Amino acid sequence: MPEERFDFERVPTGIPGLDELIEGGFVKGSTVLVSGATGTGKTIFCVQFLMEGLKRGEKCMFITLEQKTEDIVNDVKRFGWDLKKYIDEKKLFLEYYDPFQVVDITSPLIDKIKENGIQRVAVDSTTLLGLYYEKSFELRKQLFKLLSGLKESGATSVITSELPEKYETLAKFGVEEFVVDGVILLRYDYLSPNPLTLVVRKMRRTEHFRRSVVLEITENGISLKSPKK
Repeated sequence: MPEERFDFERVPTGIPGLDELIEGGFVKGSTVLVSGATGTGKTIFCVQFLMEGLKRGEKCMFITLEQKTEDIVNDVKRFGWDLKKYIDEKKLFLEYYDPFQVVDITSPLIDKIKENGIQRVAVDSTTLLGLYYEKSFELRKQLFKLLSGLKESGATSVITSELPEKYETLAKFGVEEFVVDGVILLRYDYLSPNPLTLVVRKMRRTEHFRRSVVLEITENGISLKSPKK
């Protein structure tokens, strides 16, 4: 008998070249981890993903534990993205959580998602939670709670994690990659003529391209070069 195929509703990522690698976009309601070293474009990826939703009339939320909200607004202006416009229209909820003062990020976040009908969420970066939780067990428990809550909320989510230049896991704390639906790695190799690359390491319910592709950051944001198949 032929293998049964299921068609899942897809959410376009807004990253040129990425959707064709993952059957048209992220599965609606899934949570995807974007990991990489400093300077690989993780925050840009998050904003670009949310901008695609905003252009489609979706309500979006960006939780930052790293940069102040005004810094993010100003940083992405160079790509022509006017976040303040969407904030003023109450279509984008951009909030900074101090990692030294956060006790429970999950409960207020999920409440706001449900109260405001949020369809896309980005959290940048879960690595900063490590500054607050000293015990690895408590940190992993809170991360599991956050990721599980995002998946149960029904929103399509992107979270980021910082990785060192040399790494053995797919995320900072070695637990995120097992809970999320997808893992995208951003890499930087300064010795390569194409130093930035992206690879889809995991994407549930998706037949995805499994080799690295060249990533470029241009005046329009992130885009991928078409891979040679």
